[in-house]
Amino acid sequence: MEYPLIALITDFGEEDFFVGSIKGVIAKINPSVRVEDITHCVPSYNILAGSFILGAVYRYYPVRTIFLVIVDPGVGSSRRILVAETDDYIFIAPDNGVLGQVLDEQKTKRIIDVMNTGYFLPTPRTTFDGRDKMAPVAAWISKGEALTALGEEVSEFEKIQVQKAYLEKEAIAGQIVYADKFGNLITNIPVEETFRLKEMDEEKMLSCLVKGKKITRFKKSYASVERGELLFLPGSLDLIEIAVREGSAEKKLAAGPGDAVRIVLG
Repeated sequence: MEYPLIALITDFGEEDFFVGSIKGVIAKINPSVRVEDITHCVPSYNILAGSFILGAVYRYYPVRTIFLVIVDPGVGSSRRILVAETDDYIFIAPDNGVLGQVLDEQKTKRIIDVMNTGYFLPTPRTTFDGRDKMAPVAAWISKGEALTALGEEVSEFEKIQVQKAYLEKEAIAGQIVYADKFGNLITNIPVEETFRLKEMDEEKMLSCLVKGKKITRFKKSYASVERGELLFLPGSLDLIEIAVREGSAEKKLAAGPGDAVRIVLG
């Protein structure tokens, strides 16, 4: 089976030769495959951010997309390179936890530990596995190469340990998992759970507690408050976000991924 699209997520930035090299390798092996950039602005070495971005976008891509995810602080080490096949997609990435979220959400058919060096560039270096190993593997798969030819099937893979939001008495405890370009702070607290908390006592207002600050404006959109005001609201990923209208909640609160968040009644 051929795959018509390879979608890229990396922490390489756009200033250097890294992304261009990857695209060149893919085009040389399979000139007909389409390559699309999701982002190359994952914060450097930030596996959690890479995993979050992949989880936020993959389901909006057509079936039979190959996702090449290169956020790889362990480049050149003994960490494995994985190819994961689900019912709908192919995911290629280092075995460092970056695929943990999507493989929890997707029904996985098989995961291959890529060991067949015949699918790598002839003279791979130890500092650029994305170009020398992962990119050619993605290109060969897009041409219909059998996954079983790449290596051995495995059952275990690395996962990022992120505690899920949980309900306490008249409160939901969670954390910030991502800060976007605008400084909006995306939490792991589901919108559905927040409304369920509200239903426990309709007369009480919801508040959001983060970094010693109590935010009382729970709104439907950024435009519901004045410029510069803090609010929390249902985000586009069905998670609670903390924001400042036309400003940065990240800067205003000096908060970021890993910081605790509580949604409380009253």
